[in-house]
Amino acid sequence: MSDLSFSSFCGWLKFRHLLLIDTLGRTRNMHLAAQQMNLSQPAISKMLKEIESLLGFALFERLPRSMPPTALGEHVLRYAQIALNDARSFVEQISSLREGGHGFLKVGGIFAATAVALPEAILQIKQRWPLLSIEVVEQTSNHLMEMLEEKTLDLAVARFTDQSQQQRYDFQPLAPEPFCIVVNYRHPLAGAGPVSLQQLVDLPWILYPVGTPIRARMELAFAEAGVGMPRNTIDTISMQTFLQVLQRGPMIGMLPNAMVDPLLESGQLKTLDTPLHLAPQDYGILTRKDEPLVGAALEFAEILKDNARLAAMQPA
Repeated sequence: MSDLSFSSFCGWLKFRHLLLIDTLGRTRNMHLAAQQMNLSQPAISKMLKEIESLLGFALFERLPRSMPPTALGEHVLRYAQIALNDARSFVEQISSLREGGHGFLKVGGIFAATAVALPEAILQIKQRWPLLSIEVVEQTSNHLMEMLEEKTLDLAVARFTDQSQQQRYDFQPLAPEPFCIVVNYRHPLAGAGPVSLQQLVDLPWILYPVGTPIRARMELAFAEAGVGMPRNTIDTISMQTFLQVLQRGPMIGMLPNAMVDPLLESGQLKTLDTPLHLAPQDYGILTRKDEPLVGAALEFAEILKDNARLAAMQPA
């Protein structure tokens, strides 16, 4: 096809074409793709040639042992994956509604959000929509935005990590996220009063990985204080591992207040008095740009915003 137009594209494109592109993108092998689609290899080969002829360019390279996507094929593969995820969500929603359910809601949250904001909102929306099926994913902001783009999430409670993301996602702030530096109650610094920068640098830490907003905030705090980052560290994205290591070993950690408040109240963790400046940063509702929420996703977002407004009115 020398001139690809929207009308002609809609006229010939079928979901089985997208399924073939996605399957080949995952397997990079014609034989495996044919097996997974329950079709013969000649049928798969013919379909791929038809797609490439209609598009006017090759989607996959023909190498002896593999079929990696071409540069243009990467774009088509990405579209196929997003379109199939969107179609899968549509089928799940319609099937649930036809059977008397309230549909599906897929939300993601950073660790601080899954500790407080999401659980309360989930309980409230389940009271209103008892048959609503909810899937919750806990991940970093960057990963959650990738899932939004892939249409495997309806919304996320997270934060921007760089300015370019504002062009692709809408953001509705919910609350600032204050942080504290904590140790377990057996740690030598627990209850020891003010802690020096040198003590912080020399002792072992458990940290979020490089590239996460929390890690970036911590690196900034150390840089502003004029000292380097600790070198005796454990990096993990797993909150369960983070808390278990923090509670069992002589580690220092930086965590959102909302996540550690129950452990501070029970005496399992203690805050440290340090000279580090930990500026709070807003987290909020992230959605795909110019795609308004509907149904359960819209109601869930309204609950989150209402709860945030009520919390902001409470005395400190």
